[in-house]
Amino acid sequence: MSTFRMAMIQMDSQNDKEANRTKIDRMLDEAAERGADFCCLSEEVTYIGLGEPAHADTIPGPFTEFFAEKARKHHYWLNCGSMIEKIPGNDKQVYNTSLVFNPQGEIVAKYRKIHMYDVDIPGGVSYKESDFHKRGDKVVTFDTEYGKMGLSVCYDMRFPELYRLLALKGAKVIFVPACYMMFTGKDHWDVIMRARAIENQCYIVAVDQIGIKKGLNNAQSYGRSLIADPWGNIIAKAPDRECVVCADIDMDYLEQVRRNLPSLSNRVPEAYK
Repeated sequence: MSTFRMAMIQMDSQNDKEANRTKIDRMLDEAAERGADFCCLSEEVTYIGLGEPAHADTIPGPFTEFFAEKARKHHYWLNCGSMIEKIPGNDKQVYNTSLVFNPQGEIVAKYRKIHMYDVDIPGGVSYKESDFHKRGDKVVTFDTEYGKMGLSVCYDMRFPELYRLLALKGAKVIFVPACYMMFTGKDHWDVIMRARAIENQCYIVAVDQIGIKKGLNNAQSYGRSLIADPWGNIIAKAPDRECVVCADIDMDYLEQVRRNLPSLSNRVPEAYK
């Protein structure tokens, strides 16, 4: 099948896991009603707030069972966006983990966010994500009947090396669940997402959180979830509210772009050493 329907679920997750689960449940059902073959949610969709280790989930665990049941019920692929994963024996840090479930409800891919947002500006902002998140160390792709796909999370988007590695490993669709803040989102979100799609001649599915996060000192997430095609066109974009947004992914078009502008095959790796 060369064309399939992708559903982006743009959430306003907060620091109430049961309320988040209720909304996820309803929105995943809506995606099925709209004919989704594949669903993707936002970053940290199960909980957003301080004190993450106390609220982290085990994998497998209750939330993964919930996602597995939804994938089985609707017989679609499901990327949970990301969730905070408990690290046994570590009460200070969590993993920021993206999982993919196949239509049988099986976990077929697990990616732990690699890049940590650590910044210390003299006289200004000091924030170290690595104080409470442990970074992953694996580049992750997975196979579907539609083609190979790859995983990333939020701040990863600023590191084109990761996306090139995913493309070289065969990924034709790359997911970017995010909780991207308004300050940077308004200037960088569209530009970076389109650039990653153009550079790697792939589809980018970037699903952002929306809303003011009470558990994060009222920080505001940008939203504007989008799908960029291999030419860099934005073929779907979410409005400024919680919603389900769908678009058809055309893999034949991707192959056409790669044939007509063969930049991936024109690489000269020996010159990059």
